[in-house]
Amino acid sequence: MMKNSGTEEQENKAAAAPFAQTYFHGTKADLKIGDLIKPGFHSNYGQRKNAKYIFLSATLDAAIWGAELAFGDARERIYLVEPMGSIEDDPDLTDKKFPGNPSKSYRSTHPFKIVGEVSHWQAHPIAQINAMKAALIKLNEQGIHSLNDNE
Repeated sequence: MMKNSGTEEQENKAAAAPFAQTYFHGTKADLKIGDLIKPGFHSNYGQRKNAKYIFLSATLDAAIWGAELAFGDARERIYLVEPMGSIEDDPDLTDKKFPGNPSKSYRSTHPFKIVGEVSHWQAHPIAQINAMKAALIKLNEQGIHSLNDNE
């Protein structure tokens, strides 16, 4: 059995770097790498109010839902984003409505920088998307809106 010298061990530690957390943003907006996604525009969801927050997720599935449910008819897109400030749990998808944060969905008042785009991903089945859209319409008709619309 060979042992690493102290120098080799230090070189191995220096070469090993932790992975950064990957975040996704699903939308129908046509953006480019380097663009910033900022709050202050009409929301893609809910009552389409001027958005105080922007949203991201640490799961690809939640970002896919974001793209599929976003307002408009443009092509759905999933961007890799880097938050430029603090993020917090999205109250629509955490303890206020669901236990924990299973979708790892977050919001921020700070911009996100686009650092990449996921070019190949699997959409949800159209029947599942239509069921989700119908459920959201029903909630709206019942006067149940996004917790983010109330802030």
